[in-house]
This record gives sequence, structure tokens and C-alpha cells, in this order.
Amino acid sequence: MKEKRRILTSGEPTVWTSPFAALKNVGLPLVPELRPDVGPRDAAPVTIKKNRGRVDIIRQTAHRSGKTVTVATGFLGIGLAEKETLAKEMQKACGAGGTVKNGRIEIQGDQREAIARILTNAGFWPVFAGG
Repeated sequence: MKEKRRILTSGEPTVWTSPFAALKNVGLPLVPELRPDVGPRDAAPVTIKKNRGRVDIIRQTAHRSGKTVTVATGFLGIGLAEKETLAKEMQKACGAGGTVKNGRIEIQGDQREAIARILTNAGFWPVFAGG
């Protein structure tokens, strides 16, 4: 049977011990040390330009048997590999399928808001175009 906890109404303070209180006395380091097998982390961090250009986000149903597809088009200055990486990230975030065709990223379903958020984080300027 489940034990019932009662709240004290006499005004006495409740005695409570944290399960993490014993960790204060263990002597753990405050900053994790670098492992010798990894070496120093002196590599320059990857920076993404904040203004990488305008990208149009279009919802299409034409020639798709009535199915809705969200298309991101108008990428300038990025290669196919980066488009495929962005498409993979969009597919995971939307929980839908997608592909890269003719320089455009196509994601199944009406996923315009999620795609706009991902493109904004990648440094693009997403614009909702069309219907």
C-alpha cells in the first residue's frame, strides 16, 4: 500500500534532505578537464554569416495529386551538400519526408513555419511566397 505523506500544520519546519547534498563533499572539479587523448580544442569555431540571402518558402499542390508540399527555393551561394544537410534537418524537425530537386528543397506537408525557423537559424532570410 502506498504511504501517505502528511503536511505538518503545527508550524514546525519540515526536515528534508536533498539526495544531492552529499555531492558537495565529494570534491568534483568545477570545470571539466581536457582529456589527453583528445588534445587542445584550439580549432576555430564555425561561424555562419547572418545574412546569407533571401529564400522563398512556397506551398504547392499542383501536379502532386492534391498532396501539399512545402518548397524552399532561391538559395544563393551554397552547394548541394549544404542543401542536403538543411533538408535532412528539416525532415527531422517536421517528421516528414523530403528531397532536394533542381536546387530546391521539398518537404512533404504544410511545414512553412518549421522550415522558416530552421532557415533563420542557418542565417537565411525566409519569405513566405505564393499561396
